[in-house]
Amino acid sequence: MAANSEFNHAADVKGMIQKNKQSKSIQGKLEKVIPILLFLFAIISILTTVGIVVTLLAETIEFFKRVPIWDFFTGTVLKPLSQNPQFGVLPLINGTIISSIIAMLVAGPIGIMAAIYLSEYASDRVRRVLKPLLELLAGIPTIVYGFFAFTFVTPLIRSIWPGVEATNILSPGIVMGIMIIPMIASLSEDAMTSVPNSIREGALGLGATKLETTFKVVIPAALSGIIASFVLGISRAIGETMIVTIASGSSKNFTFDITESMQTMTAYIVEVSGGEAAAGSTIYYSLYAVAMTLFVFTLLMNLLARFVSRKFREEY
Repeated sequence: MAANSEFNHAADVKGMIQKNKQSKSIQGKLEKVIPILLFLFAIISILTTVGIVVTLLAETIEFFKRVPIWDFFTGTVLKPLSQNPQFGVLPLINGTIISSIIAMLVAGPIGIMAAIYLSEYASDRVRRVLKPLLELLAGIPTIVYGFFAFTFVTPLIRSIWPGVEATNILSPGIVMGIMIIPMIASLSEDAMTSVPNSIREGALGLGATKLETTFKVVIPAALSGIIASFVLGISRAIGETMIVTIASGSSKNFTFDITESMQTMTAYIVEVSGGEAAAGSTIYYSLYAVAMTLFVFTLLMNLLARFVSRKFREEY
């Protein structure tokens, strides 16, 4: 009996060893396959970006074979459908920059003040309630913001300022600012929350008030994250489409009057891609030239955000 028991025990141990070897063999194969799969998933985004750039670049080059690049970037008149078409992009760049500035004038102060309250003054319970409610603004579809700007904000502004046109750049700029508030507030609040409490306690221990600690200690320490949130907010405003398409109109005016109708680069892309341009025509290729200009704008904004984050980053 004892011999049989030892034999069975040896057989069980041998079986366990065999199963363990098989398991390790399978795990070894997975360890070799998984990095390859992860690399393929990672390379997809890179290949997609390369594909977009190549497509835009090829069609943009074709456009500049028909329209001089100097006339495109310095021209103040954009009349793509006239008998004598002109393709100056400055009206679109002007409208894009003005709408983005208005948006940041709205979103910047409100967003940073909301971040200061959530980070420095709100209790944990209040923060858990207010922050998700604030971030709900980011989940509203932009087309809803567009109709809100056109049907509510514009009539409200015109009731106060009768000289404002029915479509103008002021109304979508304000609404874009409202849309960007959650981005600036959330990112800035995260940056300020990451500042160690020991720094706050040291300032308070030296006799600083809560307000002085916030503005002279916490905000300078979190400056890289705050500036990065502003730059990303500007990028979001530059790339916004539906709000300006609905509320700013399609007038390609080169003006600095915010009460007038203007068109942004994104709105022009929507207009041209809506079917007015025949494939192969100059106006069709202008779509890609404007899209390439917009791509460069947003790329520069993202690079600036990365540079600012590294330049002013504080290590604790």
